[in-house]
Amino acid sequence: MAGPILFLPGLMQDARAFLPQIVALGQGRMVQVFVCDDDTVEKLSAQVVYGMQTDVTLIGHGLGGNVALDVLRRAPERVARLILLATDPLPEPPQVAADREARMVAARAGRLKHAIAEDVPEAALAEGPDRAQVLLLQRDMAFGLGEGVYLRQCKALQRRPDQQKVLRTAATPTLFIAGAHDRVVPLRRQEFARDLMPKSVLKVLPDAGHLPMLEDPEAVTGAISAFLNDPMILR
Repeated sequence: MAGPILFLPGLMQDARAFLPQIVALGQGRMVQVFVCDDDTVEKLSAQVVYGMQTDVTLIGHGLGGNVALDVLRRAPERVARLILLATDPLPEPPQVAADREARMVAARAGRLKHAIAEDVPEAALAEGPDRAQVLLLQRDMAFGLGEGVYLRQCKALQRRPDQQKVLRTAATPTLFIAGAHDRVVPLRRQEFARDLMPKSVLKVLPDAGHLPMLEDPEAVTGAISAFLNDPMILR
């Protein structure tokens, strides 16, 4: 059997964020999900490494992608392939961190719904008949996890490390998947990350935004499947 897949959902996401991919890819591989719940990327990556097997494919979105990169820093010998969606490898800019702090204040005041709506606004997703349903699922996952998880995840994003050195030195085949309409993690950031990695490729989905795995699940699953079947992609 091929090596296991470990999914790392992003901000206020549970396993449902990757449900289409879990169903499709889990037919021939062992699949696990790690939901981020701590206040630094380093603590989260240490938790992942502690229980992680070898020959693992890491698939992360947003904060989950940041954790996946830090896992690669800690234990590159255990990571066979890396797949990053909507992941910014750079530290959070001061203005973005300040805006996030304002949303954290709102969440503490009982306005988690308002904070989540600003974290992933409607405009961050591609227009389409399923956009409203995707947003509803995002909100449902967030409310299920609650205020405490939100505050800890926000702190982890605010403090996330600069992973440029990891990108430059990585020998792990890596696939970046970006939604063309993503306004949370602009395409240029993901192109920058791709350009730093010697064994990487970027797949841009024209009909998706910040949540491509839910907005265009067939395209994401297809891109992942193709990459797993032929991971040694050199630009």
